[in-house]
Amino acid sequence: MLKISLAQDDFLVGHITANRDRILDLIRRAREEQQADLIVFPELALTGYPPEDLVLRPGFMRRTEEVFDDIVSSVRGIDVVLTWPRCHDGNRFNSAAWVRDGRIVATYDKWDLPNYAVFDEQRYFVAGHQPMVVEVAGVKVGVVICEDAWATAPVVAAAAAGADIIVSSNASPYYRDKHLDRGEVLRQRNAETGLPLVYLNCVGGQDELVFDGHSLAIDAAGNLSPPASLCESHLLLLGFESGRIEYLDWPEGSTGELPVAYRVLQRGLRDYVLKNGFESVVLGLSGGIDSALTAALAADALGPEAVHAVMLPSRHTSELSLVLATEQIDMLGIHGDNISIEPIFQASTSQLSTAFADTREGLAEENLQARARGMLLMALSNKFGHLVLATSNKSELAVGYSTLYGDMCGGFSPLKDCLKGLVYRLAEWRNSVSPAIPEGVISRPPSAELAPDQTDQDTLPPYELLDRIIEAYVEQDRSISEIVESTGIEERIVRRVAGMVLTAEFKRRQSAPGPRVTRKAFGRDRRYPITSGWHDSGVRRSDDS
Repeated sequence: MLKISLAQDDFLVGHITANRDRILDLIRRAREEQQADLIVFPELALTGYPPEDLVLRPGFMRRTEEVFDDIVSSVRGIDVVLTWPRCHDGNRFNSAAWVRDGRIVATYDKWDLPNYAVFDEQRYFVAGHQPMVVEVAGVKVGVVICEDAWATAPVVAAAAAGADIIVSSNASPYYRDKHLDRGEVLRQRNAETGLPLVYLNCVGGQDELVFDGHSLAIDAAGNLSPPASLCESHLLLLGFESGRIEYLDWPEGSTGELPVAYRVLQRGLRDYVLKNGFESVVLGLSGGIDSALTAALAADALGPEAVHAVMLPSRHTSELSLVLATEQIDMLGIHGDNISIEPIFQASTSQLSTAFADTREGLAEENLQARARGMLLMALSNKFGHLVLATSNKSELAVGYSTLYGDMCGGFSPLKDCLKGLVYRLAEWRNSVSPAIPEGVISRPPSAELAPDQTDQDTLPPYELLDRIIEAYVEQDRSISEIVESTGIEERIVRRVAGMVLTAEFKRRQSAPGPRVTRKAFGRDRRYPITSGWHDSGVRRSDDS
């Protein structure tokens, strides 16, 4: 029986020496603890994925090659499929090397270089065109890299070259139900070739991408495995013989929509904070649903001792908000403080009284309050080294219902890709695990509390309508007429929302990164011009910044 170790693990982008040490330790464990014949690493494990413009720096590529050579020369007693950005004849390739006893016996260059959604590989790499099939322990193993498994030609070529089993090395970022799409891809490749396939994925947060693990396998008969552990590093182990796969060490990962989404958000937040050298976070806790879910995520991701929640009341803050925020601080065991913004707000309006003379109180005064809060949170960050967490959700960011340098203030935005409805569902799910968010927060009408008796629905359509429009317009790129026809929502509402989405682009460009959980997030996925004459909604730019 061929025993294959699969390094479902986290490799930090750019930290090639730490990745080298991790790779060597995993090779040792696979050889000594699992007695594996072969260990396979995820896509670009040596540099982490995606290395982006780091690979354009000659010094980075030289050092990568030096470290790669060190690893190759140390390999003994086990075959290794190691992945790295390879330079050859002035070109760069996204490559895998088959290493045996200190030498490279075969090299594979990725065929299909994705250039859509969050991927931009054609900027960096040249495509390969040759399969790689190597025999180990009497089994011929074909290797492909990530997108190659989503296409027919590379897998069919490996089969034609005599492969008995194909292993795909991946850096596949999460979006909702991604494991179902991966499973369907494996079924298609299995139907085309009749071969078993193994889909190894990496783990960890990298800026706005989260790699969820959830590795898969399918045997020759088309039996698909459950996804392996979710968002957790694990040295998986498979046995293979005569078309059959034996799962020797394969912890099963959760697949439910809400527990998976919550775990992905948690992992993305944790890795962004820790990988960027922070030890703690600070956020404004308002008694509303967004900051409440953010606080719960932070406490789960980092531990309550690393979370500092600050109530920042103004003249418009209700007593209920303060009660609920205090209740949650006690519930989570996080640090809490109460700093009124009223003196800052009064000083600001006093200083502006001449400039604002003979004008009506409105948006400017509301946003002064939000920016006073942002200023205080940034001061706490500067003084104590906390990373500020922004608490805006995708629904708000989509339509610009957020304040630049106010509630958008922060270094990371955990809910950036969560529509408002998802925020509520995640909060309810989290409470089903253990108390984390007061029920009063979930049941109260959402409000920014920047004006007397204000609620979000004073200026926005109901969130159940708003989210449907945003999902269709932003994530599915559907036209206004298509949205009206498919949803039955009034055209004037759809046009208004679409216009708000277009005119808020300048705000989103200045927003903090946040973990991607949908097929199209605001960020790498969606690259719209700020300055544009395209207004398919008939609505012009607003000034509610």
